[in-house]
Amino acid sequence: MSVNEWTREEWEQVKNAPSLSLLYIYTPMCGTCQVASKMMQVINEVVTYPIGQANINYLENLAMEYEIESVPCLLISKNGIVIKKIYAFQSVPYLLDVIKSIDGTVLT
Repeated sequence: MSVNEWTREEWEQVKNAPSLSLLYIYTPMCGTCQVASKMMQVINEVVTYPIGQANINYLENLAMEYEIESVPCLLISKNGIVIKKIYAFQSVPYLLDVIKSIDGTVLT
C-alpha cells in the first residue's frame, strides 16, 4: 500500500488527533527522497498511525511554518503539536525505533 498524498487541510485535520500522525515531506527530483519514499512505504505497512506525504513545492507555507530545512523530512505530531522532525532517515529500523520511542507502541 502506498502512502497517500495529503493536502495542507488533511494534514491539519490528522495532526490534531490524540494519536501519532506522520507527514513525509519530499520533492520529486530529490534522489534521497526516492529512497526515503521506499522506506516510508515499509513504515506504512508496519504502523497503524496515519501517514501522509506532501510535495514541499506545493506547500511552501508549511515549510516556513515548521522551519523545514531540507528534504526528505518526516514530521511526527501528536495532539496538534509537531514533536519531532527527522531529516536523516538512515533505515527502516531506525525510523521505527524513533517512532516507538515517542509513542511506546508501533507494530501492528
